[in-house]
Amino acid sequence: MIHYVENPDVTVEDVLPLYEAVGWTNYTTKPEMLKAAFENSLHVLAAFNEEGILVGVLRAVGDGASILFIQDILVTPEYQHQGIGTELLQQTLEKYKNMYQIQLTTDNSMKTISFYESNGFTSLTSLNCVSFIYTGNE
Repeated sequence: MIHYVENPDVTVEDVLPLYEAVGWTNYTTKPEMLKAAFENSLHVLAAFNEEGILVGVLRAVGDGASILFIQDILVTPEYQHQGIGTELLQQTLEKYKNMYQIQLTTDNSMKTISFYESNGFTSLTSLNCVSFIYTGNE
């Protein structure tokens, strides 16, 4: 049985294996950035298995009043397709149901698009909007 905990007391050592399992190397090669990201997040929702091991997480940032940006949502591969990602997302959407906007950016794969559309999200392109990103000097 999966147990969900809002704003858990997790360390970078707890979350790093999850990010490694899904291959998010931008975080895994910068553990101090990941630590700071968790410390400065508005909302973190974690999924733990029966043994208390972190198997999923949703991390969001925002102002707490008008906008929430879902920055990370990931589930370790052996626990995918069990509804954990959907539960993480739905609990977050319920908590922030009065928020003016809830946004996220993700890869352009049919699997990902289907997941978010099935959870009520709409592509910005279908709203005649465009999204921009500034990556700075890398």
